[in-house]
Amino acid sequence: MEINFEKTHQLSHNSCTFETMRLILLSLMYLLPMCLSAQIIVRSRQNIEKTDADIRTGAERTEMWLPKVQGKKVAVIANHASLIGTTHLVDSMLALKVNVVKIFSPEHGFRGDADAGAEVKNGKDQQTGLPVISLYGEHKKPTEADLKGIDVVVFDLQDVGVRFFTYISTMTYAMEACAEQKKTFLILDRPNPNGYYVDGPIMENANKSFVGLHPVPVVHGMTVAEYARMVNGEKWLAKGVMCDLQWVICESYTHSDWYQLPVKPSPNLPNMAAVYLYPSLCLFEGTLMSIGRGTDFPFQVVGHPELQNADFTFSPKPRVGAMQPLYEGMTCYGHDLRNFATLYVRDYKKLYLFWLMGCYKDIPNKSIFFNDYFIKLAGTSSLKEQIISGKSEEQIRQTWGAGLTKYKVIRKKYLLYDDFE
Repeated sequence: MEINFEKTHQLSHNSCTFETMRLILLSLMYLLPMCLSAQIIVRSRQNIEKTDADIRTGAERTEMWLPKVQGKKVAVIANHASLIGTTHLVDSMLALKVNVVKIFSPEHGFRGDADAGAEVKNGKDQQTGLPVISLYGEHKKPTEADLKGIDVVVFDLQDVGVRFFTYISTMTYAMEACAEQKKTFLILDRPNPNGYYVDGPIMENANKSFVGLHPVPVVHGMTVAEYARMVNGEKWLAKGVMCDLQWVICESYTHSDWYQLPVKPSPNLPNMAAVYLYPSLCLFEGTLMSIGRGTDFPFQVVGHPELQNADFTFSPKPRVGAMQPLYEGMTCYGHDLRNFATLYVRDYKKLYLFWLMGCYKDIPNKSIFFNDYFIKLAGTSSLKEQIISGKSEEQIRQTWGAGLTKYKVIRKKYLLYDDFE
């Protein structure tokens, strides 16, 4: 069952050929929706689907954060999803006479409609008249001038729990600036929709970039407040500086919850199917494949004009959030994963490597399948090498084991909510 924001077993690869696996998975994709109702799909007992009606976010707990900002000069890091109900956090603060003096915006901008990677310029918010300073592009870290006269920086962004989703990088640089300029950094926490598992290779320091600043796996299993506590506690800020970090936690949230986002967190994650597939499909952005930018279903399909053994077709066109999509106007052959996302991937609780390995097999010119960005997204050169050499998923996962075990020990120290383990 797909949740639309606008409307509010691992299988053994040792004993099966790729073609057999393809048939099995295609059967799951297309037969399950017809044969099973939402009421009889078996879910893990410990996971509970929750919405914003079941959980109070940090922003909604006004009684907790208001005393921390009253009488202070405040800057807010926020975007379109920084809501209290249907009211924007900044509007709520102004109504409560909080002295908000400026807004900082992340990738995609304050209103959340800029393309991925697109330049976001400074400006003025039309509704409030407040200056908006972009923390993306060349200006990722607030300067001394940006923070002059500011007492508290409030952070309220909806993350999706994946290392290369850049909001945690924006948070890190802002924490670093606040530490250096002796400012308080206050996080209004939000649930992590992918916070019910941890998986993927650990980022190696040699591959550090804005899509991966820390030695964590692809799916880190933390809320932004927990992640910030880890960054601070492990002294991952530049020169080991420590930030005056404060937070307001969510009510009625645990890491076993399947939280259904009420608002899309970025232009190309329009629904929960895309959010669940994002950790696995974003790796394709380091390849020649399209993941559906420029369609009605970004991060829910994968394809290429020359992909073999693929019957599904789509043709990317310019649209908000993808004004110059890859393979614009061309017919791409690929795989439709929309039903697969909520019928299987959510319960799988791991990165799903089958499609990445399969598309590499089915592309005629393998020599250009990967680009330089892939290593930054994966955080390691090993995954690319393993796929090229024909390693099985089980063999690949074995190389992640020690790193994940070490990370989970670190992660446990900073959790604010009951865990899934």
